[in-house]
Amino acid sequence: MFLSVSSYLLLSVSLLFFLLSGILLNSGYEYFLEFNALSLNSASFSFIMLFDWLSFLFGSYVLFISSMILKYTKEYMLGDSHLNRFIFLMLLFIFSMLMMIFSPNLVSILLGWDGLGLVSYALVIYYQNIKSFNAGMLTALSNRIGDAALLMGIAWMMSLGGWNLFTLKFYTESSLVMFIYCFIILAAITKSAQIPFSSWLPAAMAAPTPVSALVHSSTLVTAGVYLLIRSSEGFSSMMMMILLYGALLTMFMAGVGANLEFDLKKIIALSTLSQLGMMITILCLGGSKLAFFHLLIHALFKALLFMCAGAIIHNLNSTQDIRSMGGVSYFMPLTCVCMNISNFALCGIPFLSGFYSKDLIAEFLSMEMPGIFIYTLFFMSIGLTVSYSMRLSYYLFWSDLNFTSLMSFSDNNTKIMLKGMMGLVLLVVIKGSILSWILFETPYFLILPSLMKLLTILMIFLGSILGYEFSQMKFYYQSKVMRHISGSSFCANMWNLPILSTYGLNHYFLILSKSYFKTLDSGWLEYYGSKHMFYNLKFFSQLAQIFSKNHLKIFLSVCLIFIILLVLFF
Repeated sequence: MFLSVSSYLLLSVSLLFFLLSGILLNSGYEYFLEFNALSLNSASFSFIMLFDWLSFLFGSYVLFISSMILKYTKEYMLGDSHLNRFIFLMLLFIFSMLMMIFSPNLVSILLGWDGLGLVSYALVIYYQNIKSFNAGMLTALSNRIGDAALLMGIAWMMSLGGWNLFTLKFYTESSLVMFIYCFIILAAITKSAQIPFSSWLPAAMAAPTPVSALVHSSTLVTAGVYLLIRSSEGFSSMMMMILLYGALLTMFMAGVGANLEFDLKKIIALSTLSQLGMMITILCLGGSKLAFFHLLIHALFKALLFMCAGAIIHNLNSTQDIRSMGGVSYFMPLTCVCMNISNFALCGIPFLSGFYSKDLIAEFLSMEMPGIFIYTLFFMSIGLTVSYSMRLSYYLFWSDLNFTSLMSFSDNNTKIMLKGMMGLVLLVVIKGSILSWILFETPYFLILPSLMKLLTILMIFLGSILGYEFSQMKFYYQSKVMRHISGSSFCANMWNLPILSTYGLNHYFLILSKSYFKTLDSGWLEYYGSKHMFYNLKFFSQLAQIFSKNHLKIFLSVCLIFIILLVLFF
C-alpha cells in the first residue's frame, strides 16, 4: 500500500513540476527563496532554493522516472523481507537528489551531495555478500574524494562572503575563484565517474536492479553533469580543454570495454559512462543547453533499458551472463520490444528520442571542429555505442537458446514490471521531438558538407555491422581475444582503472590508515588521551585537594624538611 501511494504521489508532483517548468520557461522568470540563518565574520550563512525552468524540468524527470521504478519495484522485490526499508532508502535517495537540484548554494548542495553518497552506499550493499561490500566500499571511497573537494571549495568561498554559485562568475579574474572551480570540477568528475574515477560505476551494479535503473538514469551519476551545467559559465579555457579530453577518453574507453563485456548490467553501466562522457564533451564546447537536453533524453531510455534487463534477469533466476541467454524474444516479446526501442534510442536511430539529441550533438561538434583527434575519437565512440548495442541484441534476442531447462519465463511473470516499463516506452519514442520544440526557441538547422552531415548515420551503420560481426564470429573472435589476452583484458577492464583504484591507490591509503589507527588512535593517543588522561587528572585533582585542605601542615612539614637538609649539608 505504502509503495503504491509513494509511486502515485511522485507521479503527481512530477506532472506539477513539468507544468511549472513550462510556465517559467515561457515567462523567463526565476525565483529565489532564501532563509538567512546567521551572519558571521561578514559571511552570510543562508539556505537558498532556486526555482527556474531548469530545476523544475529536471526535478519532474527525476520524480517521473522514480515513480515508474517504484511501480516496477513492487514485483521485482516482492519476496524481500525488508521491502519497507528499501523503499525508504529509495525515497531518501530521491529527496537528496531534489535537494541538490533546487540548491544553488554550495553548502546546501553538499547536504544533497553527501546524502546521495551515503544512501547509494547503503543501497549498493543491500544484498549482504562480499561482492556487494567491496563494491560499496569502492563507491563510497571514490565519491568521498568529490565530497572532500566540495568541502575545500566551501572553505575557499568563505572569503567571498557567501556560498552562492551564481556569485562566482563575477570574480572570474581572481585566482581564488579558479581554485574553487577546480574543486567543483573534481567533485563533478568523481560523481559522474569520468577518468580516472570510472571504476566505481560498473562496480555499483551489485545493487538491486531498481537502484541501478534510478542511479544510472536520472540521479547519482547525473548530479556531476548537472553541477557542471550550473557552474560552467565561469570555467577557463584550460579547464574546459582538460575536461573535454577526459570526457572523450571516457567515452572511448567505455565503448571498447562494453564490446568485450559479458555481464548484462555492466554493459549497460558502461553505456551510461559513455553517454556521460558525451554530455560533458558537448558541455565543454559551449553547448550547455544541448548537454542538458541529452541528459533528460538519456534518463528516459536508460531507465527503460535497465528495467527491461532487470525483468530478463529476474526471469532467468538472477543470471546476468549474456552467453547464458538467447531466444528471449520468443518467450518475452513485450519486454524485448521495449528493450529494442530503448536500444535504438541509445544508438540514435532516426526519429526516436535519442536521435534528436545525439544527432544534434554530433553536428554541433562538427561545426566547432576542435581538432581532428577530438573529431575522430568522438565519431568512433558513436560507432562503438551502436556496436555493443547490436552485439547485446544479438546475444539476447537472435542467438540460439542457451539457458538451462530449469528456467521458465514469460511476460506473464512480470505483469506489474511491464506496467512500469510501459509508462516509459511512449516517452522514449516521442519525448525527444517534444523537448526539442519546448527547449529551443528557434529550431537548430546546421549547414554542413554532405559527408559530415551523413557521418552520424554512416557511423551507426558501420557500428551495427561491426557489432553483428563480433556476434557472428564467436569462435574466431574468441580465439583472437585469447591470442591477445593482455590487450583484451586491458580494454575489458577499463584500462586497468579498477586495479589502480583498489590496489594502486586505496590499498596503500587503507594500510596507512590502519597503521595510524593502531599506533595513534588505539595506541599513544589512547594512552595519553582518554583513559590515561582521566587517571592523571583524577590524581592531580586529589593532590590539589590535599594541598588545599592541609596547606599549613604541609607548609610546616616542607619548612622542617628544608631546615633538616640545611643542617645536614652545611
